[in-house]
Amino acid sequence: MENASIIILFLFVLFTLLGSGIWVGLALMGVAWVGMELFTTRPVGDVMITTIWSASSSWTLTALPMFIWMGEILYRTRLSEDMFKGLSPWMAPLPGGLVHTNIVGCTVFAAVSGSSAATLTTVGKMSIPELRRRNYPERMIIGTLTGAATLGLMIPPSLTLIVYGVTINESITKLFFAGILPGLFLAFMFMGYVAIYSKIGKDWNPNQENKLTFAEKIKNSRFLLPVILLIVVVIGSMYLGYATATEAAAFGVIGGLLLAAGQGSLNWKTFTESLMGATRTSAMIALILAGAAFLSLSMGFTGLPRGLADLIAGWELTRFELLMVLLVFYIILGCFLDGISSVVLTMAVVEPMIRDAGIDLIWFGIFIVVVVEMAQITPPIGFNLFVMQGMTNHEMSYIARAAIPMFLIMVVMVFVLIWFPELATWLPDNLRQSPTG
Repeated sequence: MENASIIILFLFVLFTLLGSGIWVGLALMGVAWVGMELFTTRPVGDVMITTIWSASSSWTLTALPMFIWMGEILYRTRLSEDMFKGLSPWMAPLPGGLVHTNIVGCTVFAAVSGSSAATLTTVGKMSIPELRRRNYPERMIIGTLTGAATLGLMIPPSLTLIVYGVTINESITKLFFAGILPGLFLAFMFMGYVAIYSKIGKDWNPNQENKLTFAEKIKNSRFLLPVILLIVVVIGSMYLGYATATEAAAFGVIGGLLLAAGQGSLNWKTFTESLMGATRTSAMIALILAGAAFLSLSMGFTGLPRGLADLIAGWELTRFELLMVLLVFYIILGCFLDGISSVVLTMAVVEPMIRDAGIDLIWFGIFIVVVVEMAQITPPIGFNLFVMQGMTNHEMSYIARAAIPMFLIMVVMVFVLIWFPELATWLPDNLRQSPTG
């Protein structure tokens, strides 16, 4: 009964602060402050300063702004145009045609950007006009791009996985490699849906593509070489044990700058815009993490996380039942909060449950990311829906309906992960560690 009262109080204060329009990070600190004042006798100011400093000074966290900056640099290059030129000759003969460029393009860009919104914007600014010009169904263009852009959250470098790893003190490199195979498998599931729809969809009547010879396809593929080389440098340096996630992020920034310079799109304006964009995003995430760290400490003093974990343990749920409860919980939460906020807000309560249930924390990180991906395309707060609305001027309801098949595919992906956990754990278990971990 006491735990229920504490939960109601915390939720009331949280949603009151969020409803007032205050930043998420400050709202979390406000809830923590109330909890500390009501349930402890410790000086709140000293505890808050110490906790925020500890949360903000993690060396692992330095990978976050670097990967964000790399994505910001590439967003301002001609990467989307080059990717379309390189991918379209290979995608056109497939069932579903050039709609596959949405999915494959998002998969490729996700490997050099940890942001779902950046992936959506970069790929969409080139593919949407081209696919419309070729008379592909609008609903398929919008739906596949909105859904496939969420791969930016799973395929490394993933900002959500960095935040999750920092929150539970787990290896970022292992989490990155845990996301590769599930990310690729989910991309293939999206492509399978497109192929099936192209055979049964009544509105499928695109213009015929001019068929290129194999030599012409190879020639066009040269446009993909820079980004593939960048992926190999970033991901390969981590897998071979030459670099930690933070060091690989630095390589990625250098590679992004060289790629932008080689394309002629690097100038002082784009450099400063990318740097300031990365600074704003990094500061926002750092503030959320700091607030979440303070909230976790405050909740720890109340005994709430342990109490809830013991309560759910008393229900004697199986692992599968616990995961189903968490699946529904995070889908509902994702209707109101962005993915990173959902992760940092709940880990203090959820982590003890997961550990007690014997669930692998690396695997659970991928489970969380898939569910958070769903939140990106669920109204009313689905961030990808807002980005797509800004790009296309469609009604939010239209975009959400177009993305429903992709949402359902992600639900299927959750069960695939449960049935085949090795999909997420095999690469981390066979990862060569760098000398610094």
